[in-house]
Amino acid sequence: MSDELIRPTVLFVDDEENILKALQRLTMDEEFDTEIANSGDAGLQKLTTLSNVALIVSDQRMPGMNGAEFLHQSQQLAPEAIRMLLTGYSDISAAADAINKGGASRYLNKPWNDDDLLQTLKAAIETWKLSNDNKRLQAIVQAQNEEMKQWNENLKNRVLQQTTAIRKKADDLNEALVQLKQNYSGIINAFSGLVELRGQKAQQHARNVMELAVAAAREYGLMPEELEIIRTAALLHDIGEIGLPENVLEKSQDYMTQNELHIYSQHPVRGQMAIDSIAELRPAGILIRHHHEYFNGTGFPDKLAGDAIPIGARILTYADQLDKAVASGGDTAEQALTRVELGLSIKLDPGLQRVFRKIARYAYFTMPEIDPNATVELELKPEELRAGMILTKDVISGTGMMLLNKGVTLDAVKLEAIQRYYQLDPPLHGVFALVHGKG
Repeated sequence: MSDELIRPTVLFVDDEENILKALQRLTMDEEFDTEIANSGDAGLQKLTTLSNVALIVSDQRMPGMNGAEFLHQSQQLAPEAIRMLLTGYSDISAAADAINKGGASRYLNKPWNDDDLLQTLKAAIETWKLSNDNKRLQAIVQAQNEEMKQWNENLKNRVLQQTTAIRKKADDLNEALVQLKQNYSGIINAFSGLVELRGQKAQQHARNVMELAVAAAREYGLMPEELEIIRTAALLHDIGEIGLPENVLEKSQDYMTQNELHIYSQHPVRGQMAIDSIAELRPAGILIRHHHEYFNGTGFPDKLAGDAIPIGARILTYADQLDKAVASGGDTAEQALTRVELGLSIKLDPGLQRVFRKIARYAYFTMPEIDPNATVELELKPEELRAGMILTKDVISGTGMMLLNKGVTLDAVKLEAIQRYYQLDPPLHGVFALVHGKG
């Protein structure tokens, strides 16, 4: 039967009738059939009567049989179907059970966005169709191989050409399926979604750390496969904080009691354990475990030091501390870097300072455009200063020495002096100057 004649079926299982009705309304005009069941047992019974089941979407918390167990048993009745978990609860163990035991490929949250959910359902059905198409083509190849034995020698060349083309398409589809099986982005997004349930702040921090860490790793010269591991670890580095008391998470480590610090120091290990059951995520789990290790050996949980800390974890630590400094200080990334380097100078890998100095400006700070006819006060780097600008604040060296007074108009001599001071005794911030229009 051709793919055009196969109409796929999607089964939704949930103990809440209003959820099932909402899903029916959402999918009523789609090019697939929708079936519903109000329990795991009812869902299994329904599967015995259905054909072409492309997708099974189940709630996790239901009376009797939970979602993970239902998805596990459904594999016997609909082995080719794609399975997903739809739930409103943030539960790491439930997610792991659904993925490992139930064969779920996605972990979806309630309430859902209609457009996003439909897109996810359609993508899953397309994957199911691709699998069916691959099996059909493999059957064609096998049949043609058998038939080829009976053909005479005059037809061999043509048959071989046709078979080669079909085999190539089958191989391409097989390769696509292998890539789909190896693509764990859905699993990563599922776990990342659990972290993001803690709120916008946690979500933005994870994304910022990911972008910083990947950019730094790329600048450092790590291989593409290492970049992907760092990307995954950065997105999930705080997953172990799920379930920790809010009063602990809201505090800086400097203000935690001994008991609170003990609780907090467990989260890297909790994070590693949360994803350890998925073999492909274990390399990222190692970086998650060590993202609070310090270069001088005073970190946790294993008190590793120097090169004993994986380079990916050292990069992750630097990115984590930088983003926290930017978020708490309200200043530019370069100023935050200075504060991080001063406060954690012996704790961070000194070999990464150049890398983060290079990427930080582009990651967070964009130089404001100046209206040529306007007058505005700006904080500038020495190389951004120009003759004619007027200092609006005293320029003080890093050790507290007065270099130039506010109100001074800059000229070539003073510009050269400022650049020399910044090399010899760098101030803790930029130079505040008044930019005069076209002057």
